[in-house]
Amino acid sequence: MRPSGPALRLTIFIGDGDTWHHRPLSSEIVRRARATGLAGASVFHGVEGFGASSVVHTARLLSLSADLPVAVVIVDVADKIRSFLPELDELVTEGLVIIDECEVIRYVGRQP
Repeated sequence: MRPSGPALRLTIFIGDGDTWHHRPLSSEIVRRARATGLAGASVFHGVEGFGASSVVHTARLLSLSADLPVAVVIVDVADKIRSFLPELDELVTEGLVIIDECEVIRYVGRQP
């Protein structure tokens, strides 16, 4: 079922150096979101940022570009998003996980 109307946006902020069993953590989050049947997930790579450690990571300086920010964004109905949160408890050991209320206006995919 495609979401429409009120929904939740789940955003997970991690670093591109974060891994899960030697694979990128963002890829594992997307894999589990798909396996769970969530509507979709997107990974966005940042060029600069800092988090709880207050260390700035930037693509502008080669020596500091080792762990650039990554945001994984998932939008779906509230109950599906909330049921996915235990997966993140296992996966995300450093980072930030937030939920925002949103409204799905249009959700249309390509024909396979």
